Amino acid sequence: MATQVIMPQLGESVVEGTVMKWLKKEGESIQEFESLLEVNTDKVDSEIPSPTSGVILKILVPEGTTVRAGTVIAWIGEPGEQPGGEGMIQPQDAKPAVDVTATAPQVAPTIPPAGRERELGFISPVVAKIAQEHGVDLRQVKGTGEGGRITKKDVLAFLESRQSPAQEPAAWETPGEGDLFRPTELMFPGGTAGQAPTPAAPALQSAPPARLVGGDRLVPLTTIRRAIADHMVMSKRTSPHVTTVMEADMSRVIKHRDAHKAEFSRDGVNLTFTAYFISAAVAALRAFPIVNSSWSDEGILIHGAIHFGMATSLGEEGLIVPVIKHADGYSLLGLARQINDLSSRAREHKLQVKGGTFTITNHGIGGSLFAMPVINQPQCAILGVGTIQKRVVVVENDAIAVRPMVYLSLTFDHRILDGASADGFLAKIVSGLENWT
Repeated sequence: MATQVIMPQLGESVVEGTVMKWLKKEGESIQEFESLLEVNTDKVDSEIPSPTSGVILKILVPEGTTVRAGTVIAWIGEPGEQPGGEGMIQPQDAKPAVDVTATAPQVAPTIPPAGRERELGFISPVVAKIAQEHGVDLRQVKGTGEGGRITKKDVLAFLESRQSPAQEPAAWETPGEGDLFRPTELMFPGGTAGQAPTPAAPALQSAPPARLVGGDRLVPLTTIRRAIADHMVMSKRTSPHVTTVMEADMSRVIKHRDAHKAEFSRDGVNLTFTAYFISAAVAALRAFPIVNSSWSDEGILIHGAIHFGMATSLGEEGLIVPVIKHADGYSLLGLARQINDLSSRAREHKLQVKGGTFTITNHGIGGSLFAMPVINQPQCAILGVGTIQKRVVVVENDAIAVRPMVYLSLTFDHRILDGASADGFLAKIVSGLENWT
């Protein structure tokens, strides 16, 4: 009896997926658990294994088509067997992607194709695809998988190692590997005003095929880029956005970090500035619980738990917001450990994101001083963190001094918060940072 292949639900909040590539053709044999196709959702790219052994009887969903989870996308059975009639995809269930393959340039393969290769062993379709697109000679890549197999992680690490190293910044001037966004310079090297920061390298990804329109190049929207666009437009239409900005002296935080970074490192944790910002914001959320809320037609829903979202960049691919659940239950060490773990897994597309009650975004990673970020609905507000920069300020007794300063912006839903409560919340964060003990 023929077996249905179902579009899987790759996450609690994922309702659809896009067939990116069939790894087997109709009429070809396949073994149970062998990779059958590549599927893309708004959060993750995955290879889907075959649910059974047999022959590909019928492929119902072409490449580039998006269907809802639970849709029958193929049939597998014995040679000559007819696929069943139930669950056949209907036209309204599918959303064909823009067909750009007809005009996309064809590039001859320069590396061994997917499958078993005499010198390299088994090469997965994902590894072969990345190597082809980035011109990687897999013979130069050291495999860390079982039996020396080359994994996707090995290829990405090799590509990262080919990037030219950035200028070595001062010890307190980088967010570190576990910080928000990609590891790169957070502040101007040496704290010199006016010196441009080193831009972050774009995240490694499979670029969508493009086509020429006149003298321009049209790049189709990825699933994650379309989801981000829809969410941002929805947010601006949903709530009236207002932004307030304050600045904080980071001298005490930097001293504390310098004194404890090595100690945290011995525990296997990279102590980043993000841990301090989140810790100060958690204390402010306790003092102003109205900020940890959502709007509803029945009233303002103040959440009992603090689930802290961290906007994490995936480069040109977009961004996602992994969540630290019950963030108020962690020490600084615990927060740093959570940030390291979630940031790493987010960039590797290995976690789903859901349930945040407040979000922080570190736009300063690119040198931005302050910004007006868009609220992550249905939350009440979002905290923006600018670059830490040495500036001349007036201190006690009208003295002039140079201090490491940072602009903090709070964009809030004016239906829930007024200026006084928003400013009080942001001032609490500033106080926590400036008086860090």
